Amino acid sequence: MDPKGVGTIEVQLNNTAAQLLASLCVELGTEDATGVLSQALGVLDLCVKSKAKGSRVCIINSLGETSEVVI
Repeated sequence: MDPKGVGTIEVQLNNTAAQLLASLCVELGTEDATGVLSQALGVLDLCVKSKAKGSRVCIINSLGETSEVVI
């Protein structure tokens, strides 16, 4: 692992994570699994940083109802 975040790292996924990644790639219409992982990590980072500040990340559905993202 690269603690400074300047290099690349190799990640092994278990079966469940690999299936979820493949499913997301299909749904997003891409074969760029690394890009999908980067987007997912970006959302997780947003949630963690928001929680640390006492804020929340919410999803708003088409009816205007909100659901909090809980980590």
